[in-house]
Amino acid sequence: MESKDKENLPGPPSLGVADHGYGDVSSVQDAVFGDLNETGPNYRNVGWLGTVALMMKTQIGLGVLSIPATFDTLGLIPGIICLIVIAAITTWSDYIVGVFKLRHPQVYSIDDAGGLMFGRIGREIFGTAFCIYWIFVAGSGMLGISIGLNAVSTHGVCTAAFVAVAAIIGFMFGSIRTLGRISWLAWIGLTCILVSIFTVTIAVGVQDRPAAAPQGQPWVSDFKLFKSPSFTSAISAVASLVFAYAGTPAFFAIAAEMRDPRHYSRSLLICQSGVTATYIIVGTVVYYFCGSYVASPALGSAGPLVKKVAYGLALPGLIVTTTLVVHIPAKYIFVRVLRGSRHLTANGFVHWASWLGCTSLITVIAYLIASSVPVFGGLVALVGALLGTLMSLQPMGCMWLYDNWGNGKKDRTLKWLLMVAFSIFVVVIGTFIMVAGTYGSVIGIINSYKENGGSGAWTCADNSNSV
Repeated sequence: MESKDKENLPGPPSLGVADHGYGDVSSVQDAVFGDLNETGPNYRNVGWLGTVALMMKTQIGLGVLSIPATFDTLGLIPGIICLIVIAAITTWSDYIVGVFKLRHPQVYSIDDAGGLMFGRIGREIFGTAFCIYWIFVAGSGMLGISIGLNAVSTHGVCTAAFVAVAAIIGFMFGSIRTLGRISWLAWIGLTCILVSIFTVTIAVGVQDRPAAAPQGQPWVSDFKLFKSPSFTSAISAVASLVFAYAGTPAFFAIAAEMRDPRHYSRSLLICQSGVTATYIIVGTVVYYFCGSYVASPALGSAGPLVKKVAYGLALPGLIVTTTLVVHIPAKYIFVRVLRGSRHLTANGFVHWASWLGCTSLITVIAYLIASSVPVFGGLVALVGALLGTLMSLQPMGCMWLYDNWGNGKKDRTLKWLLMVAFSIFVVVIGTFIMVAGTYGSVIGIINSYKENGGSGAWTCADNSNSV
């Protein structure tokens, strides 16, 4: 890392700034946020443990509960192998995010990386994809909260009202200005969602059969070690596994708000180890006991009572997920609009009006999409396959090549050749999964619409009945 990069990187005393914010100086000049001083928000106050919580919360949500269903599609052994391979590739991608941030401290989001590599076109393409992706994820989070409220209350009010409540909650908590203040919420949300997930995992193991299995006759799980799915089903399942690790584009913003980004790799390894272990345990146990009768999401696999308990435990986690996925795209727009201006860090009218305008804009768009699109679940799968993959794999291969291609002209070592080959492989495999997964998602939307015609706009129907 060049010395000019170090000068722009607030962090521990070795970099000229105390560990906990501003230390004994009146202001710090940050490469992204500009002048950070005691009168404004401290955008560089996330410790490495808080980073672990934020990373894990962007990865672990209700998406983990689709993993047993992907094992049912692929078979248990191929499913675990695919999950481990995807975990390894995405961990490398996530690592490259931290390395790139250290080498280019002015990078705040994936659009900045795209601008460095591909110019104005790259910046706009990645920036637009980033916003669209997180807006749809935010809409999914709002629906997740509405499902939880429906399950806990036994459909106490119209589902449209629950979605509106979820949007209001997402706006309120998503408007907390810094990730440093959200990180403690991430610990609460992460704990709640993990307790919920493992409650269901234990429940399916102690019950004599899953809720959807035939009653009144002997039950033996029909799980399969190997299966022979169609190409469309298989690639859709693989795309679902990629989506379960698709918190990568948020890692740029998390790294940008760390006190010391050099601790990024430590946080990442803890995050990915915990996430992968959770996915394998939950996916294997739930699929082993439920077989083809596993629900997706799997919170409904152990029957109505356990579903109600599990969603009650999961609600704080769902709220934190929605908080993060509203905050992240809103912060991206906010920083891009006010970057280079004193209003980015000044507690004035322009600062607050811009920030609340950004969070309300993201919230309203996500709410409208979630409530009005008749095939929202399929559309989220489509956006995840198309944009989640696009921002989690291919750019990171390009980022390594951007930083290291010139080294080969000086010293073309075996390590350099292998890393070039691997970076190109990540770009190619990411593109294949993106295109094939998008195709599988489109086919899934068409089939779903033929079967049930989709859901109604602003429907009152109980959306927890299907999970």
